[in-house]
Amino acid sequence: MSQLKNICVVGAGQMGKQIALQAALCGFQVFLTDSFPAAVETAKVWSVDYLSKRVAKGKLFQEDASSAQNCFHVVSTLEEAAKDADLGIEAIIEKRSAREELFRSLDQLVRADTLLTTNSSNMVSSLFADCVQNPGRLANLHYFNPPLHMKLVEIVRGPHTSDETVSTLYQFVKDIGKIPVLVQKEIEGFVVNYISNRLTLSALELASMGVATPQDIDLALENGLNHPMGPFRLMDLTGIDLAYMVMTDMENRGEHHPGYELVKAKYEAGEYGRKTGKGWYTYQDQ
Repeated sequence: MSQLKNICVVGAGQMGKQIALQAALCGFQVFLTDSFPAAVETAKVWSVDYLSKRVAKGKLFQEDASSAQNCFHVVSTLEEAAKDADLGIEAIIEKRSAREELFRSLDQLVRADTLLTTNSSNMVSSLFADCVQNPGRLANLHYFNPPLHMKLVEIVRGPHTSDETVSTLYQFVKDIGKIPVLVQKEIEGFVVNYISNRLTLSALELASMGVATPQDIDLALENGLNHPMGPFRLMDLTGIDLAYMVMTDMENRGEHHPGYELVKAKYEAGEYGRKTGKGWYTYQDQ
């Protein structure tokens, strides 16, 4: 069993609140917070609604739901969330300056041996090593969307990350019912996104060339290669806004990819996928 008991999750958006509830369902005391009061209130209501629906569907026993709710604490300040933390998980906006500020704040609030992690899918933890004392306790802990249902969690070792941190995080991931994969060195995209990003870029290139529509490209991969979800459908799920930020970073580095303009047009139209009700597909349940 993990030596960790109290978990601090910062960022109560779709990723953060699910990361927090997953740990609570497995018996960890979890303290979730967000800098936006509305997100805090939304997370409180969401957790009760989610658990009650799972019980109603026969997916969860009432006593397990009640136990999870007792372990799931949504608090209004970072100080309250971090004060007794054994592990901190950052799940905020994909913005480097915001993360730097957060890790500096966490470093002042937690114990010297508290592990600190980022859930970022495209920023490695070494970017924040100068923000904390003892960077050996810092690593990427990358969940996949939606965290309550996706089994994989990537643990990414930075050049600063200690063996003890890696082994503790590995055990934690197993204790929350997930499958850990250790990424031995920092690389853009880690393992899964390193591969899937190249697939997505190829799909965007085909669409931009007019070879096939995004929907037909999805059908081809879902039925020809047995992918559970095509790249455009997956982009709608994870957020076209995130894809735009990643591709813009590439553009700024001089790496132009065909299809960037397609993603940019969706972003500028506010069509981010499921979260906005429209992306490459239109969603009626929003």
